[in-house]
Amino acid sequence: MSSTASTSSVSEEELTLIVKWSGKEYTVQVCGDDTIGELKRRICEVTNVLPIRQKLLYPKVGSKLADESLLLAQLPLESSLKMTMIGTTEDDIIVDTVDTPEIVDDFELGQEEAVDIKDKEVNKQKLRRRISQYKLELLNPCRAGKKLLVLDIDYTLFDHRSTAENPLELMRPYLHEFLTSVYSEYDIMIWSATRHLSCIICQSRFILNYEIVMNIMKWINLKMSQLGVLDNPNYKITALLDHIAMITVQSTSQRGL
Repeated sequence: MSSTASTSSVSEEELTLIVKWSGKEYTVQVCGDDTIGELKRRICEVTNVLPIRQKLLYPKVGSKLADESLLLAQLPLESSLKMTMIGTTEDDIIVDTVDTPEIVDDFELGQEEAVDIKDKEVNKQKLRRRISQYKLELLNPCRAGKKLLVLDIDYTLFDHRSTAENPLELMRPYLHEFLTSVYSEYDIMIWSATRHLSCIICQSRFILNYEIVMNIMKWINLKMSQLGVLDNPNYKITALLDHIAMITVQSTSQRGL
């Protein structure tokens, strides 16, 4: 596993990790304040090996990788080393019988688990670190007495799976009318979970010059400008947020989140 960040700054930087499995190498992206459990879920996304089936091997770490609550920032990551994963996909596991999966009624999920996640000290520590480290640049001041509405770009403001080729066609219908309406009661922030510039170019057909997109935040700013969101006279955007503003949380319930 290799990292783009040094150990000293690993808690605040995004990490690009290389995981070897079944003769291939896979790239996953995490942050230093993600847990080993979150790393396993990211590995599952690219290998289809469930976290419960994974055994991770890394030099000089030993049994620490078995603790899914451990933060990646607590591991001695080195750029010259790679992580090995041992595991089997469900399709490759031979079983005699197939058990009927338990069906969980969504209405049975109460509020207790959400409260537990919110009150977990590890999540509080993540939140405190992110608040202290994330640099928020206000485009417009927050207004007294207004609540905050944070909107995701993809699928909410911008249909990046559309076959359209210009901003007005990619923009969600009645976007400006919607933002004008909510602005009377809410301050508005725009957020994007996009992590890869390669994905950005694929999604944004109307961005013609790759050199314009120097980083994720500039891409968010450019996209919102092209949609006419940043200079609309009927509402104001308080700030733009990228994926680094987000923290991950892990549920201990077998039912998941």
